[in-house]
Amino acid sequence: MESDKALVVFQDKKIRRTWFNDEWWFSVADIVQLLTESVDTKQYIKKMRARDSSLDENWGTFCTLLELTAPDGKKRKSNCVSVKGAFRIIQSIPSPRAEPFKQWLSQVGYDRVKEIENPELAQKRMRDLYKAKGYSDDWIEKRVRGIAIRDELTDEWKNRGVKEEREFSILTAEISKATFGMTPNEYKKLKGLKRENLRDHMNDLELIFSMLGERVSTEITREENAQGYEEVEDAAKRGGRVAGNARIGAEKELKRSITSKENYLIEPEKKRKLKKLSTGF
Repeated sequence: MESDKALVVFQDKKIRRTWFNDEWWFSVADIVQLLTESVDTKQYIKKMRARDSSLDENWGTFCTLLELTAPDGKKRKSNCVSVKGAFRIIQSIPSPRAEPFKQWLSQVGYDRVKEIENPELAQKRMRDLYKAKGYSDDWIEKRVRGIAIRDELTDEWKNRGVKEEREFSILTAEISKATFGMTPNEYKKLKGLKRENLRDHMNDLELIFSMLGERVSTEITREENAQGYEEVEDAAKRGGRVAGNARIGAEKELKRSITSKENYLIEPEKKRKLKKLSTGF
């Protein structure tokens, strides 16, 4: 689902975006490519700034380097603009797509503002998207709850001196390793996933133990008032171990592994669940 939020589509063209300072920021390169269909967006941007002195002089005031996922799947810092900044760039690009793109951009930004004012709208949109992808109501409830638990944990990290995306990834990997015996990347390999979101391909029990590891990590962090990366990392490892021990106990009782190779790339979760209920397998 996180990937759904990080990518939006206008007239079959993908626009990367990221949430920063309480608003969406969009990839400058993607906007320029969309409006110009240029094969060399870097060169086009360079020429655009050269011919528009006002744009060039104020480039740093509305353009910010933020992390986006590159086409090769790696995170890289890229020039991004808010909706307001995007409008300024559009002024410098003669394109028949400019006006419909401005209208679309306004709506994309407005939808997110409405969701901030009323969080229930965001949850409804999330549920509708998952339902359209073939997930059951029961699974969706767990996934939405898991996202809320995850957000609460990362908010604690931010407030306690953990700032960089890289550190977030390391802490997440520590919890996953202690909970499941695998890092998220190793888990994705087990499930045969590439760029897909791992948790969108977890079954009920996998989601539950993911939530347990992150929730306990949050509680330990708060109870001990962990400050700085090292203390937060210690809390994350311990929270993951609690979930890991619970997983091992569950596996002994069930006489099977909690972690699964199954994914929902071909067969939707709801259809697979109904098949298991009807056949017993």
